[in-house]
Amino acid sequence: MRTPKQLTPLGAIASGLAAGLAGTACMDTVRFLRQRRAGGERNPLRWEFAPVRTWQEAPDPGQVGKRLIEGFTQRELPDAAAWPVSTFMHWSYGAAYGALYGVLAGSARKPPSGVYGVPFGAVVWIGDYITLPIAGLYEPIWKYDRRTLVDDLGPHLAYGAATGTVFWILGKARTVRVRTHRTHRAHVNG
Repeated sequence: MRTPKQLTPLGAIASGLAAGLAGTACMDTVRFLRQRRAGGERNPLRWEFAPVRTWQEAPDPGQVGKRLIEGFTQRELPDAAAWPVSTFMHWSYGAAYGALYGVLAGSARKPPSGVYGVPFGAVVWIGDYITLPIAGLYEPIWKYDRRTLVDDLGPHLAYGAATGTVFWILGKARTVRVRTHRTHRAHVNG
């Protein structure tokens, strides 16, 4: 039985999706700031939505999307699809992991604070180093040097921290709405 503070499963998924999108924006902000520090000249929107002209240039989320679409349709995607597929997959990947976080955190009897997002971000990171080598997009984790792994872990921790925090804030806002609604209803009926 659900307690009044627990989210419904659909509410947990919806809050998780929103939190995952915020987490993705935070992860991308960390990556953007790094490239700026390294001398990058692009503004944030041009960097975030940089054109991907060919499938050779497509990042890993785009490569996964290409394989899924081509496997389902049995048709080769043209290079013109590289940018929209890559962008869609990147954001949907972050949102989907956020939904998973929402289900896990929303299932807890006591809503977790935002700090639980940080270890979740580490789980997402390690998941990449399990699934992407299987897909042939990454090398096995032991083939990367420590610096590369740490550099990749940082944005994932930022993703987790933002996802957990936004999910927690949305849960707090829901608790306030439930409390306010009950107080109003008691006053009206009272």
